[in-house]
Amino acid sequence: MPTLRFHALKETLKRSYPKVNETERRSELFGNNVFNKNTMIQYLTRDSYQSVVDAIEQGTKINRSMADQIAAAMRDWALSKGVTHYTHWFQPLTGATAEKHDAFFELMDNGYAIEKFGGGQLVQQEPDASAFPHGGIRNTFEARGYTAWDPTSPAFIYGPTLCIPTVFVAYTGEALDYKTPLLRALYAVDEAATAVAKYFDKNVKKVNASLGWEQEYFLIDSALMRSRPDLVMTGRTLLGHSPAKGQQLDDHYFGSIPSRALAYMQDLEKECMLLGIPVKTRHNEVAPNQFELAPIHEETNLAVDHNSLVMDVMDKVAHRHHFKVLLHEKPFAGVNGSGKHNNWSLRTDKGVNLLRPGKTPMSNLQFLTFFITTIKAINEYEELMRAGIASASNDHRLGANEAPPAIMSVFIGEQLTAVLKELEGVTDGKLSPQEKTDLKLNVVGKIPEILLDNTDRNRTSPFAFTGNKFEFRAVGAKANCANPMTILNTIVAKQLKEFKIAVDVLIDKKKLKKDEAVFNVLREYIKESKNILFEGNGYDPAWPKAAAKRKLSNNRTTPEALKVKITKKTLDLFSEMQVMNEVEMLARYEIEVEEYVKRIQIESRVLGDIARNHVIPTAIKYQNMLIHNVSGLKKLYDTSFKQYAKEQLEIIEAISLHIGTINAKVSEMIAARSKVNKLVDLEKKAINYCYEVKPFFDAIRSSCDALELLVDDELWPLTKYRELLFTR
Repeated sequence: MPTLRFHALKETLKRSYPKVNETERRSELFGNNVFNKNTMIQYLTRDSYQSVVDAIEQGTKINRSMADQIAAAMRDWALSKGVTHYTHWFQPLTGATAEKHDAFFELMDNGYAIEKFGGGQLVQQEPDASAFPHGGIRNTFEARGYTAWDPTSPAFIYGPTLCIPTVFVAYTGEALDYKTPLLRALYAVDEAATAVAKYFDKNVKKVNASLGWEQEYFLIDSALMRSRPDLVMTGRTLLGHSPAKGQQLDDHYFGSIPSRALAYMQDLEKECMLLGIPVKTRHNEVAPNQFELAPIHEETNLAVDHNSLVMDVMDKVAHRHHFKVLLHEKPFAGVNGSGKHNNWSLRTDKGVNLLRPGKTPMSNLQFLTFFITTIKAINEYEELMRAGIASASNDHRLGANEAPPAIMSVFIGEQLTAVLKELEGVTDGKLSPQEKTDLKLNVVGKIPEILLDNTDRNRTSPFAFTGNKFEFRAVGAKANCANPMTILNTIVAKQLKEFKIAVDVLIDKKKLKKDEAVFNVLREYIKESKNILFEGNGYDPAWPKAAAKRKLSNNRTTPEALKVKITKKTLDLFSEMQVMNEVEMLARYEIEVEEYVKRIQIESRVLGDIARNHVIPTAIKYQNMLIHNVSGLKKLYDTSFKQYAKEQLEIIEAISLHIGTINAKVSEMIAARSKVNKLVDLEKKAINYCYEVKPFFDAIRSSCDALELLVDDELWPLTKYRELLFTR
């Protein structure tokens, strides 16, 4: 009887796949399903339009009267598009998005029906949502949670539903989502960066943090996916022998996009255009069936919303093309995993990128100020940056010869390193006229020329400067960008705040001129941040030892990495910057530790199930076939049968050994899991799952993979790597 695997392969081969016509202009599609400024101009009065613009640009509140007008306009626009429902769209601490659909439909007292949507429904909802992770913030019997409209991220139509981006908070006001702390962090960095930017341009009124994410992913045929219980349940293959050919020929990276994948991409990009997601780049990634999608950079809050939305859209579009999108950071052993590079910068309301050198020494001094202050922030909080990208799935990817290591460091290139070395020698206190001239002409003034040739990309660096932005390369593919971006913007805000205090002290007390004071503070920051700068190979076996000498952390696992989130230094940071209070921080720590436990627990259960219910029975079935063959040879050759059945007997013995190893290790793993499950302390449970349960995975997998090479291919029940990675 054919296995599920062969049914899946047959289903894949006989399918016809949708083709997409990519002739429509992107500019004509872009934002058609978004209640953006262009749409608002058509549907809102002048006053209500201005109230939304003021809320977006200045953070002012929208009064109830205006909210009613805006809601009515949204409703009319949505109805004109055939929409029937609305939802408050938010990002709970599950890593996914959430929505509860309500119809516009209402019954009047006289029995007549109307389409109703008012300001109260727009501004605030009470979805309850008691089952979402809350880390002890809410009791089940006190589970009220509220969603509140975020006007800085425009409403959009997704299917038959008007989606309104919102924050999600508890009855007591604590954040229960990713968006609320992010908005607070963006406010903090805006306030701190604007104050510093005024040293160079007094007309600056606002600074926005920008983000450009690069989303890597795998496309796997949906039928083949269904034949792999591990992929279905965990998002990654818990066993499977590497194919003879993987990525070693480098023939997939930037190669011609397979036609079926291209049709999917075209369909996906059209959906993105309608939703106002400015996707621009698509290409093959390093591993077979791995691809990348990247947009134009946007304001961080909107970019985070768009990335959260695009991960959902990717999955829905994939269904139409009989694909399954894999966003797990390491779905296949032996080939590259997937990341989500976060490209970050700061931009003023005058359109100036604060991390891009300008045409004058003063604008270059501005660049150096924000450049060096960011490096100092990473140096002070490198362990927290590592915690911001910690997860059970990303642990498989970090440092695996394809992604940055778990040691946080900053790459800036040889040329900028030389510039910092020059600045390090700045005289303490007042500068002589000659020193000022040398600095401005020979060091600061030449930065733009230096950067023209500074195009190096260190793929092993977790945090690299790439000409006009920093690229946080260690973020995992399925992560919500808000988590690392909240941390990054908070620590930069903190450092900018301290920078301004230090500069003002030198100006007021030591009577230094502004540029002298700036140079003096930057010099000290350079000296204090040397340890975080690393230009070498992050995969070099010598780097961990060298990093330890620099006193850099190397938290290789999630339980180790997350501990920093509840240290006094971290709690004080988020409290001072008014991003999260202690209750919110402790809740997030508990949620993330508990998620780690659950993920390893699930993987353990799935692996045990596959090993005993799929692999072992298949191996026994094939072993019985060999035994039957040997019995026939014995009847035929009697005493000399061993001469003719030597190989069969060796395979029978090998199968028995592997079956015995698998069964024994699964039993030991279950016993270890039962012991760990009795632990009450969540932190201890996570550590024990990491070090007492997870190590069994490799031993079980090794014997399962060995059996895959021994057992008849037609009997093997699980779709193999060569089929998953090369079926297109």
